Amino acid sequence: MAKLLIIDDEPNVLYSLQTGLESEELTVVTAGTGKQGLASLKTESPDVVIVDVQLPDQSGLELLAQIKRHDQKLPVIVVTAHAATETAIEAMKRGAFEYLLKPVDLYQIREVVGRAVELRRIQSVPAVFDGPSDSEGSDRIVGQSPPMQEVYKAIGRIAPQDVTVLILGESGTGKELIARALYQHSRRSDRPFLAINCAAIPEALLESELFGHEKGAFTGADRQRVGKFEQVNGGTLFLDEIGDMTPATQAKVLRLLQEQQFERIGGRETISADVRVIAATNQNLDEMASEGKFRQDLLYRLNGVTVLLPPLREREADIPMLAEHFVRIISRKLQKNVRALSPEAMRLLRLHPWPGNVRELQNVIRYGVIQAPGEVLTAECLPPAFRGERSPAAASDSADVCHVRTLTRRLLEAGEGDIYRKVLAEVDRAVLEETLRHVGGNQVQASELLGLSRTTLRNKLERKTS
Repeated sequence: MAKLLIIDDEPNVLYSLQTGLESEELTVVTAGTGKQGLASLKTESPDVVIVDVQLPDQSGLELLAQIKRHDQKLPVIVVTAHAATETAIEAMKRGAFEYLLKPVDLYQIREVVGRAVELRRIQSVPAVFDGPSDSEGSDRIVGQSPPMQEVYKAIGRIAPQDVTVLILGESGTGKELIARALYQHSRRSDRPFLAINCAAIPEALLESELFGHEKGAFTGADRQRVGKFEQVNGGTLFLDEIGDMTPATQAKVLRLLQEQQFERIGGRETISADVRVIAATNQNLDEMASEGKFRQDLLYRLNGVTVLLPPLREREADIPMLAEHFVRIISRKLQKNVRALSPEAMRLLRLHPWPGNVRELQNVIRYGVIQAPGEVLTAECLPPAFRGERSPAAASDSADVCHVRTLTRRLLEAGEGDIYRKVLAEVDRAVLEETLRHVGGNQVQASELLGLSRTTLRNKLERKTS
């Protein structure tokens, strides 16, 4: 269970945040002064800290610096009732994870705390190579096949060298886990680590997210923003799905890799940033470069040191080990007593082509663990497609697609705006309802199947019913 420390001298704020944020997955402890906060930092070992700027015994920014000296990788969220641009900039420069204004929106701070908890986990939970240990305090890179042995050797050679790395592999092969292993075995392992999925951030916002912007740089830029390169200075930045960057952002990334310098959007000040970049993609960057969709000079810069992750179909020998590993950790998370797979279930798993790679295998095992009535995951527990059956859901796929198209057409004909969000909201509602119905309303199992944190699922459900 993660732990959050809130340092604020307003009792009503402490009460509202504690009651609003505490959950089965998050314990909340509080402190009313900077001195009490530092003491709690040592006794409670929190995963995330929320700090108010104005404390009775010292400035929250001074406290932020003290917290960072104690643990440089600890995510600290700074909050204040006074929207001073200089305070926001200084907080982010000193390593704050995020800067929020009071009164804090509960949904927003839940989302920010959720991201901070996940960052703390990936920074501190070791990505360890496969071995006899199955410690709950680590994420294992599982596999002993010859292709995976080559990956392990590459990590050992590359990690200590302070060079840019490009991880290549199909979707679902575990590129983020390899990036974490490179970081944790590097000389910067005691410095911050941040991960950005370039495909998950709208094109118009990605450049600002990475490099920051000046006030007034574009519509909506009401204050200066410090970007991730500046925020993670001295540490490591993982750029997942780098092939989704726009040409303008690619150019700025190239300059940063070459000169370790950049400017914020709309700014003239040149900022230096000592950042190690680990990039990843499931796209063919050589083809994209030949088609003019990716900068050739940036590709040359990234291609110097590469790690190629094999698809699961090329490491079939690892499937039993991976399946047994997922059975153990998923059974433990779902509080089930599943301990093994039947020979027939294992045979079916080995015959599958696995287009979704390790992530698909993990989802299939999660489905099987939920279905298993006893200690053994049998063939009958696997999805219908693995048993040669046609799923009832598959029979209605065309109708579902037709419904989405009909909804889109109706919104277009009505001249409505924001169509993409409205259609996604409809799909989101259907996915949540069907998943919860499948697991009998169990939110723990639903969050596992959906691949969402409990906090994110709860927020979606609250928005759906409001």
